Amino acid sequence: MEIVPPIARAKRPNYGMALQLVPFVFTLACLGLGLSLACAEGTPSRTLPETLIIEDCSVFDPHLEAMVHHQTIVIQGERIESVGPYATESQRPRNARIIDGKGKFAIPGLIDAHVHLVHVLDLAQVTGDEVLPLFLAAGVTSVRSAGDEIVPATLVARFAAAHPHQSPRVFTCSPLLDGDPLIHRNAGRAISDPLTVPAFLDELQRWNVTTLKIYAGTGAVVGKAIIDEGHRRHLFVTAHLGEYTAQQAVADGIDGLEHIWSVFNYVIPPEIAREPGHRSRLNLNNPQCESLVAELARRKVLVDPTLAVFRNMILLPDIPKVRDHPDNQLAPRRLRDFWPVYSKQSNCGSGLLADRSNEFAKYQELTGKLYRAGVPLLVGTDTPEPQVTPGFSLHQELEMLVESGMPPAATLRAATLHNAMALGQTKNLGAIASGKLADIVLLTDNPLDDIRHTRNIESVIRGGILCSPAELLQALPHD
Repeated sequence: MEIVPPIARAKRPNYGMALQLVPFVFTLACLGLGLSLACAEGTPSRTLPETLIIEDCSVFDPHLEAMVHHQTIVIQGERIESVGPYATESQRPRNARIIDGKGKFAIPGLIDAHVHLVHVLDLAQVTGDEVLPLFLAAGVTSVRSAGDEIVPATLVARFAAAHPHQSPRVFTCSPLLDGDPLIHRNAGRAISDPLTVPAFLDELQRWNVTTLKIYAGTGAVVGKAIIDEGHRRHLFVTAHLGEYTAQQAVADGIDGLEHIWSVFNYVIPPEIAREPGHRSRLNLNNPQCESLVAELARRKVLVDPTLAVFRNMILLPDIPKVRDHPDNQLAPRRLRDFWPVYSKQSNCGSGLLADRSNEFAKYQELTGKLYRAGVPLLVGTDTPEPQVTPGFSLHQELEMLVESGMPPAATLRAATLHNAMALGQTKNLGAIASGKLADIVLLTDNPLDDIRHTRNIESVIRGGILCSPAELLQALPHD
């Protein structure tokens, strides 16, 4: 499969200067689109949707959390025409491409609910388009941006839409809606007056964002204003909490919480919080924890634990299997070289390893507790934070969710149907069903037997376009 060259690979200024670069970058983006169309004219079978039939495969139903065997999937253009019992040869549409699905397992295209396609990449001198093929090669057919500078994030989303044969669907988010001063100057916007929220969101909607993200420096008054105004505009509102407590945000109607910290930090009784090392020894059956978990379940707040980034942040650089995970070698060299520098700047991995390991175990314990209580969980990674490789880290996230007590079927439901709910895309994504977009991952082994089987990908279909993971990886830049 031919990969169109990225928008830019040379070192360039940070996106803090994005407004100055818009005419230049937009011109390059248009050039990229022109290359894509030229490629499409030359090789239509590789870049344009066709009629595909996957015969006699097992199909994962996220509603049932089960495989339905001996199914045939008929794909016409970018959508699924039908899913049902094995079709005879006379029932096949003419000129269809037939894929033998016998002994294979079809799951909906995976969705990463928490990615950044500008922040961190920009610091590493990597452009978002360079990592997009990694997602698709890993079976991740859609990603939800979780807060980036709006201009470059929109350009990456446009690039992805123009190059579906090498990119996932990209759903954009607001910048990090933060207090003043900003925690991340290159990805945040300060809002200190709730009266300014309506005008600010009017401006954001011009950029077609689907999610608003409240960040750690935002207080309760502004937070509630963002939730109320976001809901008036039918936007999903999520938060990486700090000053605004989980109890307040949930009472105010927050739709989602990002990172296990946005729950864990608010289930620690005040008298325990004063004890050294309390995070690694916290009793999660305390009344404060029970109350918050019950309220999250009652209100069906979508919680995205992002365990991969916390494992790496807490355990790096001491654990070789994390530091030297094979997935990391798939990332662009500039990103791999930047990760240790960024980790050191962030003071990751300080303190005794035993205490840190116990603390991460508590995060997994809380994740399992949330699942058993009926809190709907999302699956996100916070890629490209250190050693959180775009696309492939989602498989690590699935494994850690299973280690936390979720059955494999429940993790697949979360990574497909629940993530589609967070995007407001259940009509199009999250399941393999008639009328939905044909985003499908065909596996050689049953992931319900072992969640690690999600890595055993034979092919990926993105909007009816058949993609080869091996060809996507082979065409990636390795500089």
